[in-house]
Amino acid sequence: MQRINMAARCSRSTFTRGTGLFWTLLNRRRIPLPDQTRTGSRPHRGVSSLAPPPGTWSTKLSRLCHRDLYQLSITDPDQFWGSAAADRLRWVEPFHRVRDCELNSGKISWFLGGKLNVSVNCLDVHVEKHPERVALIWERDEPGTEVKVTYRELLETTCRLANTLKSHGIQKGDRVAIYMPVSPLAVAAMLACARIGAVHTVVFAGFSTEALAGRIQDARCKAVVTCNQGVRGGRLINLKSTVDAAVRSCPTVRHVFVWQRTEQAAVMGPLDVALEEVMACQSAVCPAEPLDSEDLLFLLYTSGSTGKPKGIVHTQAGYLLYASLTHQYVFDHQAGDVFGCVADIGWITGHSYVVYGPLCNGATTVLFESTPVYPNPGRYWETVQRLAITQFYGAPTALRLLLKYGESWVKKYDRSSLRMLASVGEPINHEAWHWFHSVVGDGRCPVVDTWWQTETGGVCIAPHPAEPGATILPTMAMRPFFGVQPAVMDEKGEALSGNSVSGALCFSQPWPGMARSIYGDHQRFVDAYFKPYPGYFFSGDGAYRSEDGYYQITGRMDDVINVSGHRLGTAEIEDALDEHPAVPETAVVGIPHDIKGEVPFAFVVLKEDLGAEAHVVLQELQDLVTTKIAKYAVPEHFLVVTRLPKTRSGKIMRRILRKVAMETSGDIGDVSTLDDPSVVMEIVKAHEFYRNQQKQQEKKK
Repeated sequence: MQRINMAARCSRSTFTRGTGLFWTLLNRRRIPLPDQTRTGSRPHRGVSSLAPPPGTWSTKLSRLCHRDLYQLSITDPDQFWGSAAADRLRWVEPFHRVRDCELNSGKISWFLGGKLNVSVNCLDVHVEKHPERVALIWERDEPGTEVKVTYRELLETTCRLANTLKSHGIQKGDRVAIYMPVSPLAVAAMLACARIGAVHTVVFAGFSTEALAGRIQDARCKAVVTCNQGVRGGRLINLKSTVDAAVRSCPTVRHVFVWQRTEQAAVMGPLDVALEEVMACQSAVCPAEPLDSEDLLFLLYTSGSTGKPKGIVHTQAGYLLYASLTHQYVFDHQAGDVFGCVADIGWITGHSYVVYGPLCNGATTVLFESTPVYPNPGRYWETVQRLAITQFYGAPTALRLLLKYGESWVKKYDRSSLRMLASVGEPINHEAWHWFHSVVGDGRCPVVDTWWQTETGGVCIAPHPAEPGATILPTMAMRPFFGVQPAVMDEKGEALSGNSVSGALCFSQPWPGMARSIYGDHQRFVDAYFKPYPGYFFSGDGAYRSEDGYYQITGRMDDVINVSGHRLGTAEIEDALDEHPAVPETAVVGIPHDIKGEVPFAFVVLKEDLGAEAHVVLQELQDLVTTKIAKYAVPEHFLVVTRLPKTRSGKIMRRILRKVAMETSGDIGDVSTLDDPSVVMEIVKAHEFYRNQQKQQEKKK
């Protein structure tokens, strides 16, 4: 990557190449937000939106308070979800049955017989009423160069892109990979797939060639949508070259559609299609494909406890309804709001709360292309001031980074437009929570700590919605959302009754936003989420239910770690490390980190005593992980050991390694099942030597 002068590189001509599409807005003309007359502070209105707007909920349900709505959603889910789906979504054909679910077998189906189109619900229904309302505010990498895209413009661009896909043979059921930075065209690509019934899989634009290729191969993608370069933190990232290398091993790919994000011309090959040029020739009208409620909408790959990432399957109606409902009620969405979720669209948070949830609700949503510290640590708060953001939704990792720069970078900007703060991706710690609340929110904005996963589709536990004046406790997700019934399970697989209990976080009742399967491997889906606790959905997380009945997430219970809000399977890192010819065996565990939440710690066995060459091998191991997964997956620590602690059956005891890595080996626990308990002391001594070396290096600095 190279540092660039964005003012020079991102010229208007880059985006206006004869298309007449929304990127002509790069002259920075400002489009007013309809119904938004507020520019200063507005007192928080609690849960005023809990009574749904007229015409979006049945009359009977609109009169119910939160407590009664939640009770109805648990005791009569057919009435609750059936009413919500009928009133909030536009259907081509009505559904005849609300649900057909059986948790033991992992069978999840909602709104059977119904047909609709997700892009119509996100675009057409709003264009009919307020075509010039701003749908997207693209907060580009360079501050002050934001681009505003109306619902009409987004619909036209989506249709042009949908027609482009169709003209190149993409049809219903085909899979399309999207490898792009956060941008309006990336959103249009997602919606274009939804419009014609193609299945999109968005791959985070930081993933390596091999990681991208593996996802394309697993999904058997027919096309890839990408751009010449990404722009982030003042740097250029050559995305097209990554795609070129990936598709060489992906025979199913017929076309690579290339958008010119910067002035650096992409090197085009036989599979490549210049996206602006072909879109300019397409109609701005594309009939929407009527799709069954349970047709696939998208695949999103997430790490698991095995080495192979799994393609989580989400379908049409249930996912959209849940994303829409949670966006409105968890974040108290109201007309005129500017919703600022700073997640990348390559993750589920970007899918649900940058794209589908806000657009289904006719909201104005921010696309944040940059980083929290570019060009300085005040970037988030300068953006809040300039765009008048009302809800700010970010990750604890970023907050922990920013609080170290002090309060001045926050307080120099006007944040009076903010009405709510929210966190996502991992449990938020007390220091970050209080800084977020008292410094960023001036003590007046509620902090909504949300818990959910790729597999859940949307927020499952959060302080909102709640009755007016309800308590919010720091660092606790607290309350289950409508239709969500948590259960805390003990080691015997029994649900724990009462409060002040800890155990595995499970759910005893399905909801529409749940994942339907793992692409191509439904048995793996059943084994991972439904087999551990029969009759329940197992989240993989642990939880504590407080004496007041509120829920606090205690972290992962399997071999998955959370690095800067990104789930990462330790087995996936081990698979990459084990490919090195000098490394017969590795074990990776997660340990706490002040900024990133967790980081990988790798225990590495070398084939022989390499002496000084060991440093070369360790550097090569870092490069391997970067190449096969991504830079953020590289272990923070590498400890060379002669052997690993194993049971008599050959299972590596990662519990022991985790205690060593966290320097709590004084309480190592039971080692009676180890084949040779003396290995523990060897590893402890190796770790002590490693730590002493680190301290000496820090002193030299």
